[in-house]
Amino acid sequence: MAGYDEERGLILAAEDCPPELFDSYHKFSAHDFAIIRKLVAHGPILIRGGRGCGKSALMIAAYRKLKVEDDSAFGVYLSLRHLPLLRSTGADYEKFFLTLLIESVANASARFGFDFSPEADTHSVRTALNDLASSIGKRIVILFDDAAHIGREASLQEFFDLFRTLSSSLISCKASIYPGVTRFGARFDVYNDATVVDVARSDEDPGFQELFADVARARFPSVVNVVKVSKSMSQEDFFGFVGQSVLGNMRGFVYAMNAVERVSDERIVGLPLLGRVLKELSSNYYWPLLDELRPKLGGYEDMLVASTDVAEVVFEKCGGLESNYALIHRDVVSKFSKALEILEYAGFIARRDVSMAMKSGGRGARYSLNLCGLLESVPGSRITQGLFDYWVGGADYVEFHRGGSDFSEVVVPEVRENADLGVLGMGIDNLLRSNAYPYGLSEQKISVLEKAGYKTIGLLAEASEEDLMSLYSVGEVMAKRIKFVAHQAIWM
Repeated sequence: MAGYDEERGLILAAEDCPPELFDSYHKFSAHDFAIIRKLVAHGPILIRGGRGCGKSALMIAAYRKLKVEDDSAFGVYLSLRHLPLLRSTGADYEKFFLTLLIESVANASARFGFDFSPEADTHSVRTALNDLASSIGKRIVILFDDAAHIGREASLQEFFDLFRTLSSSLISCKASIYPGVTRFGARFDVYNDATVVDVARSDEDPGFQELFADVARARFPSVVNVVKVSKSMSQEDFFGFVGQSVLGNMRGFVYAMNAVERVSDERIVGLPLLGRVLKELSSNYYWPLLDELRPKLGGYEDMLVASTDVAEVVFEKCGGLESNYALIHRDVVSKFSKALEILEYAGFIARRDVSMAMKSGGRGARYSLNLCGLLESVPGSRITQGLFDYWVGGADYVEFHRGGSDFSEVVVPEVRENADLGVLGMGIDNLLRSNAYPYGLSEQKISVLEKAGYKTIGLLAEASEEDLMSLYSVGEVMAKRIKFVAHQAIWM
C-alpha cells in the first residue's frame, strides 16, 4: 500500500509514506513476512509483482527491519525513480546509477564515520562496498526499488549487469521488478544469479481474508464503523471478497474502500453492495487505467489494443461460464506474452500457476481474473449467493487451448524500438486531480507551474526541489509533493 497525500491522506506509494505512519498504515500476511525475511537474508533476490501489489512496502519493511532488529546486516534503500535512468543506456546509465548508489550509501553509512566516496565506476564502487562491510563488520543489503519500468526495457541489461557484479558474500543485492519484464541481458542468468519471488497475494493463501479485514480496520475506520454486519455476511467475508476481487492488490483495495463510500448510503454488508462496488471499480478505475497506461508504455504503446482485446476475450468466455479462472495454453501465452504482462501489471489478471496440465492436451498457465471486470460478463451482471460461494470456494477453470479460435482476431503489433515514453511530453494539465490521478494537483498549482515554464510532465520531473521552491506559494512540503505527483504519473 502506499504514498501519502498531504491534502487528502490518500495512500498510494509506500516510498512516499511518512516513516511515522508506515507501521500504522501497512499490514502484512505470513506470506509477506516470508518475503521480508528473504529480503533481509543472504543472497540476491528479485521480487516480482504488478502495479500496486506492495513491492515497495515489502522493501521498505525489510529496510526498517535491518535498521532496528538486525545487528549482522546494514541496509541501504534506493528508489530508482529517476528520469535519466529511463532515458540512458550503456556508460551513461552506469555512471548515473552508480552516482545515485554512492550518494545513498554515503548518507546511510555516515553514522559509522566511514568516508564512502569512490569513483563512479563499477570496480571502485564494488571495492568500496566490500571495504565498508569489512570495516563495520556487517553484511550490506542494498534494496533497489522500481528497478524496472513497464514501458522501458532497453536499459535493464545495464542494471542487471551491475546487480550481478556488485553482489558478493558481503553485498546482498535485492530488486523489485514487474511481471514478465525483463530483458535481463546476456550476462545475467536469472535462474543462477538471483532468486525470483512472486509478491502477488492469492485468495488461496491462508489468512488472506483476515489480512484484508485488518487492512480495512487500520486504514479505513470510517468505512468499517458504518459497514454493518448482515445475517448472511460478516465484515471479514465482505473485506476478504473485495480483496479477492482485486486479486489481492493493495492499491486496488484502497480504491475499493473509497468506492464503498461512494456507492452506498446505507453500507449494509451484502451482495448488492459488493456488486455496486465491483461495477464502480470496473467502470471508473480498471478500464480507465488502461488508457492511463498507454503513454507509459513507450515502444509497447500499440500493444494496449491487443491487451484490451485479449482481456475482452478472456472475460467474456469466463464470465459466460461464471468462472474466475482461465487456463491458457503455453503457446498462446508465448504469442501474447506482452499483452498478458500488461494486463497482469494493471491488475486485470494474476498468474497463479506457471504450468498445469490441460484437459484438451498440453500445458498452460493458470490465471485468476479480476472480479470487477468479470462481473460485467456474468449472466445478469449481478452477484448471487451461489456465484459468491462458487468464486470463494474455488471455481473450475476455463481452458483456452492452442488450436482454438478464441484469439484469432487479436493482432500483435510490432514493437517500436527506442520509442520514448509518451507521458513525458504530456501537458501538466493531465496532473489535475481526478479519478485517473487522485494524487494530482490543484488548478492553482498547475497554473503556477505552467507560468514558470513547466509545460510538460517530463520538464516537471526534471526540475529540482530547489527550482520549485523558488516559485510563488511553493514551499518545501509542496515542492516534494509536486515531485511526487510527477513521478507517480510516470512510474505508477
